Amino acid sequence: MEKGEMMINEKQGFSISGYVMALVLLGAVILELWLISSLHQPESTGEILPIGLGVLIVFCFAGFFMVQPNQGKVLTLFGSYVGTVRKNGLRWTVPFFIRKAISLRVRNFESAKIKVNDNLGNPIEIATVVVWSVTDTAEAMFEVDDYESYVTIQSESALRNLASSYAYDPRDEEDSSNISLRSHPAEVSQNLRAEIQERLGKAGVTVHESRISHLAYAQEIASAMLQRQQATAIIAARNKIVEGAVGMVEMALERLKEKNVIELDEERKATMVSNLLVVLCADKSTQPVINAGSIY
Repeated sequence: MEKGEMMINEKQGFSISGYVMALVLLGAVILELWLISSLHQPESTGEILPIGLGVLIVFCFAGFFMVQPNQGKVLTLFGSYVGTVRKNGLRWTVPFFIRKAISLRVRNFESAKIKVNDNLGNPIEIATVVVWSVTDTAEAMFEVDDYESYVTIQSESALRNLASSYAYDPRDEEDSSNISLRSHPAEVSQNLRAEIQERLGKAGVTVHESRISHLAYAQEIASAMLQRQQATAIIAARNKIVEGAVGMVEMALERLKEKNVIELDEERKATMVSNLLVVLCADKSTQPVINAGSIY
């Protein structure tokens, strides 16, 4: 806020129970009827009191209003904020107060799918679901023109900023600290909630939860990125296969040596290792060739 500007914060407005005030007005009506019945001279000055009391009774009836559960009534007097009433039920306040209702219920909205470039410059589609509620009625009513529209626009703006701050996929699959939109949804959602809350705090709105509801590459690069993801998965699988095959070959050579099953020179060991790796690493079934002429 700039110097000289003042935030309008919520405060409790004046109101009393409407049922108590109804009993008071009922007594005033009985008194009014008694005064009217006691008049014998229609032109006497005694009519002033019944007339004044009748006008006051009618005027006081305009002060009744209802407050629904999870609702607030913002009270203003000649353009000045005088308070908010949150107590449910039938209430009564000064009839001059203008009363505007504002919902305090928890609400949610899903943003439209927006296209934005991630941290690496790749175009992606992203959307979010935001759960929010009004916690300061004065700020929501007077600090912004339309707080519901303000929530929508600022949430989408925060989503764009967050999407451009992270990569869609982690740059290094082995580095768990490398936060990306796809691999760390909990951390991304927490940061998104904090950024949206920072923007909506001045509007009297509290963000309870925000999560990414849609995340995908844009159509123009979706096919290429899918191939890249498939290639990455294949390479990772092959690495595991090769690692296991090397261990199995090493174990086989050690067992043959321990059991003295056969003595192999370095050349035969190399041939055996090559054959075992082909069998273990091949993606198709291998066909063995049996040599029945000699041990080699």
